[in-house]
Amino acid sequence: MGIIYGPIMRIFHLQANDMSYIMQLVGRGYLAHFYWGKRIRKANGSRKLRFLSRPFSPNPDPSARAFSLDTLPQEYPAYGNTDFRAPAYQVQLENGATISDLRYKTHRIYKGKPKLKGLPATYVERENEAETLEIVLEDRVIGLHVTLLYTVYERWNVVTRSARFENRGAERIKLLRALSMNVDFPHADYEWLHLPGAWGRERAVERRPLVTGIQSVESRRGASSHQQNPFIALLGKNTNEDVGEVYGFSLVYSGNFLAQVEVDQFQTTRVSMGINPFDFTWLLEPGESFQTPEVVMVYSDKGLNGMSQTYHQLYRTRLARGAFRDRERPILINNWEATYFHFNEEKILRLAKTAAELGIELFVLDDGWFGKRDNDRSSLGDWFVNKQKLPNGLGGLAKNINQMGMKFGLWVEPEMVSVDSELYRQHPDWCLHVPNRPRSEGRNQLVLDYSRKEVCDYIIQVISDVLASAPISYVKWDMNRHMTEIGSAALPPERQRETAHRYMLGLYRVMEEITSRFPHVLFESCSGGGGRFDPGMLYYMPQTWTSDNTDAVSRLKIQYGTSLVYPISAMGAHVSAVPNHQVHRVTSLAMRGHVAMSGNVGYELDLTKLSETEKQTVKEQVAFYKEIRRLVQFGTFYRILSPFEGNEAAWMFVSEDRSEALVAYFRVLAEANVPLSFIRLKGLDPKKDYKLVGSGEIYGGDELMHIGLIVPQRRGDFVSIIWRLKAAR
Repeated sequence: MGIIYGPIMRIFHLQANDMSYIMQLVGRGYLAHFYWGKRIRKANGSRKLRFLSRPFSPNPDPSARAFSLDTLPQEYPAYGNTDFRAPAYQVQLENGATISDLRYKTHRIYKGKPKLKGLPATYVERENEAETLEIVLEDRVIGLHVTLLYTVYERWNVVTRSARFENRGAERIKLLRALSMNVDFPHADYEWLHLPGAWGRERAVERRPLVTGIQSVESRRGASSHQQNPFIALLGKNTNEDVGEVYGFSLVYSGNFLAQVEVDQFQTTRVSMGINPFDFTWLLEPGESFQTPEVVMVYSDKGLNGMSQTYHQLYRTRLARGAFRDRERPILINNWEATYFHFNEEKILRLAKTAAELGIELFVLDDGWFGKRDNDRSSLGDWFVNKQKLPNGLGGLAKNINQMGMKFGLWVEPEMVSVDSELYRQHPDWCLHVPNRPRSEGRNQLVLDYSRKEVCDYIIQVISDVLASAPISYVKWDMNRHMTEIGSAALPPERQRETAHRYMLGLYRVMEEITSRFPHVLFESCSGGGGRFDPGMLYYMPQTWTSDNTDAVSRLKIQYGTSLVYPISAMGAHVSAVPNHQVHRVTSLAMRGHVAMSGNVGYELDLTKLSETEKQTVKEQVAFYKEIRRLVQFGTFYRILSPFEGNEAAWMFVSEDRSEALVAYFRVLAEANVPLSFIRLKGLDPKKDYKLVGSGEIYGGDELMHIGLIVPQRRGDFVSIIWRLKAAR
């Protein structure tokens, strides 16, 4: 690992593990992109930047007719001074002009990685884990300085990027566009991959060839959203799970974003990502600065599995934080689908008693415990206990559950307010709204204005009071609607389009404060399930409720797609009742268990209504998961069969020393007279022999990977099989 600057050729060479990222200063201080890919020892110019005179590509330097920014591969391009492609940034001056011209001013290289003020980002635990390059670009005419930050890690093929704007001029500057990164690739022979979806079917996998023009994904919802995820990848031709080059781009941000790819007239490819410029501006007074979120860029020459494993390792160990980062996650029971709003203390304790008898470790009390919350039409914001339901309060309930041998957890939705609430009646201006316009509701609620300090201070205090009132070990932090009428009563007219980003800064401050005050609490983020499953949330809360859809068949695709970027330790996965409450499908308890065991297991059904046979099955599932959960949550994950490509799905987990593995196979629908099938395993040690636990059969790792493991014939729909392998002595 290292960052080297060669002053003769003016080349920056960033080396990380087995990856190189190279830039070059050209012309009168323009920062050009040169190469990103497999690590090389040094760049001597085997593929020099070439400049040709192109019709209708103007020249910033009249003496250099072949030089145009319209054809230069750039690191952080502007618009208006000969580059007609999409810019990485754009400003507006007080005279109305929107032209800017950044040139190299200086740079510095240092060990470690800086924090980004007010924003989540990957981090280092020791300075020698990473090196950082800061390149300062300057527009001398207006006094604008932009610092580009690049960090490379020693262990991973990763470069992180962000930009910091500073107004060192005498006049105000308005940012119209401030993306976090830009990369210009020399050709367009790629496929584009992204993760679209909707509530209940998040993070599908879509892949298609690039075409000339602009293709993009974005969110304008005030959250990263169910509909799109802040991640895209470019794949080389014929790339699959295990072979080929992949370039991944993941934004560490939880609000409105844009990820864009532009293929130009000369078949070069521009990738840019950051805060969505739509409905965004930011006013920089003289002396003020603005920091963009971080993009984590991963290179893999070992296909999609290689990219995913890098993201998994980095996000699990250098993005997630706190006491639970490396700790096995508890098996929980959540009462939501068992009771919804209709419960009392007696009913909760009866459910908890059954859960304890089955070996479950954590009881989570979901929505309905506060205010006058008997339905979703009231009481959000009134964070005090409903004594009619819980006469002994949270403290009394938690104490009883603790005495059963289980921890106690709680659901909250602190970013929202019900119109029918004491909080709204006292502070009707504390929600996002625009003067003289109706306040659109979603799920009968409005969004609190986290761009306001007093609102954030209030939430920090009331939620802290709740968490201090009882022995609470877990919090599910929900957010059940997206933003409309995005405006703040506290901001002047010229800053109204800052509201959505200021909201995110306020939310990050609230989460930082509360999670720091309660380090013993395991926080799980949620937004109607997976509507805010993004790296920004993982910085504060090490796991996320993957989807409100708990159907085992649906979860095959949801969890498979999620695994493209996010570690298994981040995925909440529950066994629920059948017919399933979301799709009304009936699947076996075995399959529901096997799918949930592919994440952080929980149960979300009325255990007291199960038969004795079903209870025994749950008890066995719980005991089995306790044996394998470290392997599942922290092992190396491999995808084998995609549920997006056929009737089957399969994946596996391998321990770090490759002495143990777990393989999960699923078939959705039965078919008549089918061929025999087998699956080839991955990640094993070819020199080791492995015992198939339960059968005593022993196979070589090379045999299992190259010849494969036969899938037994099973009748009926919705079949699942789990194999456990241990290295034979």
